[in-house]
Amino acid sequence: MRPTPTRNRTRSRRALLCAALLALTVQTAAAPALASRSQGPGGQDGPGGPGGRDCVRTERPLDGKARRILDITRKAKSDLKLNSVELRVTIDGREVLTDALGESMTGVPAEPDMHFRAGSVAFAHIGTALLQLVEEGKVDLDDTVEQWLPTVPQANRITLRMLASNTTGLHDYVTDPAFVTELEAHPFRQWTPAQLLAYPYSHSFWYEPGKSWSYSHANYVLLVAALEKITGIRIDRLVRERVTGPLGMRDTRNNFTPDIPRRVLHAFTSDRGFYEESTFWNPSWTTAPGAVITTHICDLATSARAIGSGELLSHRSYRTLLNPGTVGLGGASATCPASICLKQTEAKHFGLGVIVVNGWVLQNPSFSGYAAIQAYLPSKRLAIAVSATKAATTPDGNMAEVVAQRIAAALAPNDPLAIT
Repeated sequence: MRPTPTRNRTRSRRALLCAALLALTVQTAAAPALASRSQGPGGQDGPGGPGGRDCVRTERPLDGKARRILDITRKAKSDLKLNSVELRVTIDGREVLTDALGESMTGVPAEPDMHFRAGSVAFAHIGTALLQLVEEGKVDLDDTVEQWLPTVPQANRITLRMLASNTTGLHDYVTDPAFVTELEAHPFRQWTPAQLLAYPYSHSFWYEPGKSWSYSHANYVLLVAALEKITGIRIDRLVRERVTGPLGMRDTRNNFTPDIPRRVLHAFTSDRGFYEESTFWNPSWTTAPGAVITTHICDLATSARAIGSGELLSHRSYRTLLNPGTVGLGGASATCPASICLKQTEAKHFGLGVIVVNGWVLQNPSFSGYAAIQAYLPSKRLAIAVSATKAATTPDGNMAEVVAQRIAAALAPNDPLAIT
């Protein structure tokens, strides 16, 4: 393949470097997309009926609050030049608004039950499953991983807590220039954990394990491997048994191939300098096998509420989810720049698979043309879930965050969802 022009490569790398906490969302570059998949009748449907048809627009006429949210979303879609926006807002678990605006493909309207890639939302589910195992006495957060992963560098010093909270000091392969170059050239490549981990293993640690904070996808690749060894259960089954199943999230599932359950919300990106479809680029690089998930907007809102409220955890574990010891860590050092070792504060910090921002509990995946956010404000029992796809002129960054921020500003003006 012809190398990407320097300007476009720089743009893609700049986007990828935003893949850490608090709007460090993953923006990748890749190559020509697979042919568009049919969304018509006759396709195989997953659990929950044809395309999850129980996820539908809020019945009309809308009440005043729902109309206000819809007006905000319509304006945001126009302002940000988005191809589609899907959203669901609930208060105290009750629906305020579910809707979808724009198109999945040309001439194909976006619908709430369309499936999209949810990336790091899986980290919140994995963190919750880990805390459940701790509650049951099967592991301790401060157990080192050498008994399950003896070949990991410094395995006798890295703990489960460090993996889940991003405090190991391992480099992030997603921001490694060598990895970016390979991903740009081969977006359909199927990555193995060993291939992904080779990138961070080729670098020295940013800091001694547990002494600072830096985002690294490698941590969750390793955490998944450890959990599978601990439980003897494949991670997709473990999360389904402990998290998505009990929550009734029938349309959230792992995918071992680049396929997406129908109906599909198609994605497009300009990361390579020209607008192209990216729906079926291979997502195997995003985390470990068994944790590469797709979902729809209704399940995403369920996840926001349940994870953000600690529904599946004890009160003690919920406190740990929100702060496993990360507050106060980070900041520039002799071995780690401030752009990597971001300062963790009470107002903005990484928890155990979640991000905490001004009291909001969230995750914000963004890669390969897909962008989403699940956000929950415990003080108001407010859940916001947004998914967005790009048009050719959409600005860089996770635009689902921007839509959610505008909705949050209207519903909780004293609690800004100020991610960046």
